[in-house]
Amino acid sequence: MLSNLGELYRYRGLIQTLVARELKARYRGSVLGFFWSFVNPLLLLLVYSFVFTVVLPRGELVSLEPYAVFLFCGLLPWTWFSSSLSDGANVLIINGNLIKKVMFPAEILPIVAVLSNMVHFLFGLPILIIFLLYYAVPLRLTELAWFPFVVAVQFTLTLGLVMVLSALTVHFRDIKDLLANILTLWFFATPIIYPMSFLSDRGKAIMDLNPFAHLAISYQEILFYDGPFGHWKWLLALAVAGLVLFLFGYALFDRLRDSFAEEV
Repeated sequence: MLSNLGELYRYRGLIQTLVARELKARYRGSVLGFFWSFVNPLLLLLVYSFVFTVVLPRGELVSLEPYAVFLFCGLLPWTWFSSSLSDGANVLIINGNLIKKVMFPAEILPIVAVLSNMVHFLFGLPILIIFLLYYAVPLRLTELAWFPFVVAVQFTLTLGLVMVLSALTVHFRDIKDLLANILTLWFFATPIIYPMSFLSDRGKAIMDLNPFAHLAISYQEILFYDGPFGHWKWLLALAVAGLVLFLFGYALFDRLRDSFAEEV
């Protein structure tokens, strides 16, 4: 496993090519092209803002101001996370023609799935910055310095999960259908459309078991809340857990790789 893991750096050119191919294929034939990478997060933000500030009764749930900024701080990374899991779970099956090539490194396909969705996340950041500037939300350099680390932790955690899902979905096709329902539940079980303070003590204790909750809170504390970044200990613990999960996911992927060509 370690030897195969060490080979990943050699495939950086191939990974870059496949990520570019994936991005071009996603918007091939559309009029706006890559501009949809900016429009999609903006439209998603407007829909959720309308639902939770106009359709639903006002109250503590939506009393955060500016609510659009609070929502986007969690919604943008969640879109990267959920899209990576959805795409990554099915990535080996979709690319079965590549898997059947003897010399093709199958492990780069989950990486491509996560990286391509990460690019869309990065494209959405200007929209978030515009909202931060429009609402005059103060940004502190001491907290912003943590932002790249949060992104790195999310990348490692997401890649570990995608490694596991992609390897298992080849053998158990029901996973991709079950995953859609799990992600819906996971979204509402994460403090994205509501603050962590909205929960009871018991709810907060349960929420601590949710890994993405710590990512969402980290983004919110860095970009939205006025105060020190107090969630750094949870973030460091999540970084270690994400690394362990990635190693486990890669080991599982490496163990099952010989069966991929037959199953796809």
